[in-house]
Amino acid sequence: MIPIFLLNIALAVAWAALTGNITLGGLLVGFVLGSLCLYVTRPLYPGCDSYFRRAGKWAKLIVLFLYELVVSSLQVVWDVLTPAHKSRPGIISVPLTVRRELDVLLVTNLITLTPGTLSLDVTDDGKTLYIHAMFADDPDEIRRQITEGMERWVIEATE
Repeated sequence: MIPIFLLNIALAVAWAALTGNITLGGLLVGFVLGSLCLYVTRPLYPGCDSYFRRAGKWAKLIVLFLYELVVSSLQVVWDVLTPAHKSRPGIISVPLTVRRELDVLLVTNLITLTPGTLSLDVTDDGKTLYIHAMFADDPDEIRRQITEGMERWVIEATE
């Protein structure tokens, strides 16, 4: 049996080829349309419900990350443009609950991509992450935000 994801990719490529729009946008439109077609015909593909459940969790991770990206960007821009700087940089250790290397990699990259934070190091045992935060007034709050935010979203998307 063909994995549903590969079938979705094939539908996206077919859509792009049929429309003559072989660009990233054309492939994305084809992927979305292919996903809708596969969702409508999911009774024909046993076991595909986990694909759509996982795709929903990945979509949630992407949307929540983009929200965090916008909010933190605005916070950094505001601090740079206003005369009174509120940034209090610091290095914070964050205990990690993720254990797989892929999950640790994803969490650290999402933190680094968010303005105002930077992943510095992960201990050899993978249990502690060191980050540099631009606004480190309350280290416990930052730890909570990472644990209940990005780390939880990554666990949900990759489980």
